[in-house]
Amino acid sequence: MGSSNRNFPASMSVLISKNYDDWCAQMKVIFRFQDVTEVVQEGVQEPNKNPTDAQKVAHRDLMKRDAKTLFIIHQCAHADNFQKIRSTNTAKKAWDTLEKSYAGDNKKVKLQTLRRQYELLQMSDQESIGEFFSRILAITNQMNAYSDKQSDLEIIDKVLRTLTPRFDHIVVVIEEGQNLEEMKMKEL
Repeated sequence: MGSSNRNFPASMSVLISKNYDDWCAQMKVIFRFQDVTEVVQEGVQEPNKNPTDAQKVAHRDLMKRDAKTLFIIHQCAHADNFQKIRSTNTAKKAWDTLEKSYAGDNKKVKLQTLRRQYELLQMSDQESIGEFFSRILAITNQMNAYSDKQSDLEIIDKVLRTLTPRFDHIVVVIEEGQNLEEMKMKEL
């Protein structure tokens, strides 16, 4: 690739109807990488009347960063989602439109659904430990995205309670031989 692409991620996620949470997390990383997070969060304010030359230069820079950010959002939106943001002229408006479409009023409902999934989560007999850990971490990471953070102790307790009976002897060893309050998920 040419040198013009050296600061642009090679592969970016595309927003379709069912991947908003993952797409949003990936986009936030891209925004940080491109140093445009504040453009998405705060937008670009019009300069004061009679701005100084420095203010004009700063505003022009913000407008370029906003256009860059809007371009990134456009590139990462499936055609159906692009139609929702096609007429927006700033990155903040595009981002807010997509957020409202997928997360806006439904955040509370999604969080309740995730909590319910978490509560009902059990290891199946055909599942490996790694697969079960992956499922638990996927749900807890989604809950974290909605500001519902589970502590390592809560997750460890959940794992130990919901393993299949074939792991009962391992659970006893862990509970008796380890200080669970100081244990990290990685150690488990």
